Amino acid sequence: MAGGKLTPRQKMINLMYLVFIAMLAMNVSKEVISGFGLMNEKFESSNVNSKQTNEQMLVALETKAAEAKGEFATAAVTAHKVKTITDNFYNYINTLKEQATKGYEVDPETGKLPYEEMDKGDNIDDWFTGEGYGKKGKEIIATIEQYKADIKTALGTDKKYSGIVKEIEEKFDLSDVKNKEGLKDKFLAYHFKGFPAIATVAKLSAWQNDINKVESDVYSIALGKAAVETASYNNYQAVVVLDKNAYFQGEQVTGKVVLGRLDENTKPKSVTGARLDPATGQAKIALTAGGIGEQTFGGQFTFVEDGKTIPLKFSGKYVVVPKPNSATISADKMNVVYRGVVNPISVSFAGISDKDVNASAPGLVKVGNGKYNMSPQGGNEVVINVSAKLPNGQPVSDKKVFRIKGIPGPTGTIRGEMGVVKGPKSNLEIATVGAKLVDFDFDVNLDVVGFNLKVTGQPTVVVQGNRLNAQCKSVLSKAGRGDQVTISEIKTKLVGAGSYLLPRTAPVIFEIQ
Repeated sequence: MAGGKLTPRQKMINLMYLVFIAMLAMNVSKEVISGFGLMNEKFESSNVNSKQTNEQMLVALETKAAEAKGEFATAAVTAHKVKTITDNFYNYINTLKEQATKGYEVDPETGKLPYEEMDKGDNIDDWFTGEGYGKKGKEIIATIEQYKADIKTALGTDKKYSGIVKEIEEKFDLSDVKNKEGLKDKFLAYHFKGFPAIATVAKLSAWQNDINKVESDVYSIALGKAAVETASYNNYQAVVVLDKNAYFQGEQVTGKVVLGRLDENTKPKSVTGARLDPATGQAKIALTAGGIGEQTFGGQFTFVEDGKTIPLKFSGKYVVVPKPNSATISADKMNVVYRGVVNPISVSFAGISDKDVNASAPGLVKVGNGKYNMSPQGGNEVVINVSAKLPNGQPVSDKKVFRIKGIPGPTGTIRGEMGVVKGPKSNLEIATVGAKLVDFDFDVNLDVVGFNLKVTGQPTVVVQGNRLNAQCKSVLSKAGRGDQVTISEIKTKLVGAGSYLLPRTAPVIFEIQ
């Protein structure tokens, strides 16, 4: 449209086309600006309604605090602090809206601002200075920060308000914002600089809507309406109620889990089948176990509500089992104990305190409550003898036989790798020969103290230690690419076990590349 020599008629057509596009752009701009105005109307209408609702909720909370006191009285104090903080910030935002609309008159018939005329944003130019904030901009940022700090202080560390604090931090995050070009703008510049006045007003109304919601959420949680807030269940306790309190092996365990509320205002007038604690209102059960088998117990709470007596019955079951006469002895790692390592052993007698249980065996040492360490001596078996004393003083005893096995032979490693390890000769020359115990349940430290090195066609070199010596490197220098170096006759010691050598260690092969 701009290239080549154009006829006068074509120039006229092009000019009319440009004018038409400009008119379309103006119409779209007016529609968008009017849209911001309608959006602002919605926000302001919502703000009026939420203010009224918040007032009603606060009155309800005050009434509840006067009647029930306790947690409601504390919540009412918090609510009033939040109301004061919200009102102050809400009114401050109103002053910003007044600045943004300065010079624009409200239509006396419709009560609306002239939205389509509010396409400039120079009323708030004093918020900015270059790429930074002017005096007014700094004041706005400081006021927002103060609002956030005041709300946090008012809500304190009560977990049920943690969601509100998080929401405030997210909605009033004053960090720099990345624009569509990938550059960072200041918070106020990103949201307000260069925008039409009506867009600024709509955004400020949205802020007021946000802080009204915060106030509403505080009241809702205080009144117990925030069911989705997990922390609001701080006064509840999950109680597992089994159909009975003992089960035989293989029997199905049945029962239910209920929520019990700890409320100082809910106290029964009387209770049967249990002892009532007058300080807490809790009923405590103290029974003497009957004969062996399933037993039942029960009782009744009596409450008074609106002058009427309301009974609330409760019942439960428990099973009485015979006194224990056998010990439980188990190896924590496996069915055997291994020579050369410390084997953890647990010893207990069902129903008997650990102080009344004694276990003995060669190499067995007690290290804690019911916990022992076994270091097997000679032979193929070890017997652990256990004696105990029942609460009535009657002695009982038991024993358990464990097999003693040696630690299995480890596998040699080069650079920590097993099997056929590949790499350049330079890697082998500086590598460490080691050993691993594969699929062994104990954490042990192994130390290689010697090995044989064999290169095809070269004499075997016997090495002391776990690294190649000068003779090995001399033999290795004659090896070529593709040759295999066998590390065998690896001598492995168990760290901390003196001169005890482990069984034959499997060889490892290094293939030169």
